Parts: sequence; C-alpha cells; structure tokens
Amino acid sequence: MLMSLNRPHPATMSSVTSVLDMDRTTLTAALKPLQRRGLIEVLTDPKDARSRLLKLTQDGLLTLKRALPIWTATHEEIDKALGEGGSDALREGMARIR
Repeated sequence: MLMSLNRPHPATMSSVTSVLDMDRTTLTAALKPLQRRGLIEVLTDPKDARSRLLKLTQDGLLTLKRALPIWTATHEEIDKALGEGGSDALREGMARIR
C-alpha cells in the first residue's frame, strides 16, 4: 500500500485503486489504519472538493524506506521459488480468473 502511494505528487483514490486492483470501499478501509498511524494524509483535492488525494507523510516515507529491503527480498524469494517465468505465469493465471 505504501509503495503505491510513493509518488512525487499526491495520488488520487482512483489511481491507487487501479494500481492495486481494488475497489474504492476496500481501499478506504485499508487506508484508515495507515492514517491513524500517521503514515498517510488524506487531503481534499483543490480541483474538486468531492475528491480525495493520498500522500505519504514523513513517517510513511521512513516506514517505506525501512520496509523496502524486506519487500525486495521477499519478492526475490517468491520469484526464485516459482522458477523461471513462474511469476509471469502466476500473474497471467490470476488475470484470467478475475
């Protein structure tokens, strides 16, 4: 979740739902604990007061920085366990069952 919000400018809710392939209700529920922990800010879009923008706080950026080596190592382990082309095949298979 934090990785999807690591952008130079605050993200729109719709852009994050698209990246994470989840609906808005699920995203909103997932963001609440991050917001309570002070890792993200939910801002009103100055272009449209009905819309919200999502931004990592300094604590959120620091948490992401600390988590990135773990995230990278975990993905490398998964890719290794799946074998050559395995991660691509897994993603393709998951896309077919949507």
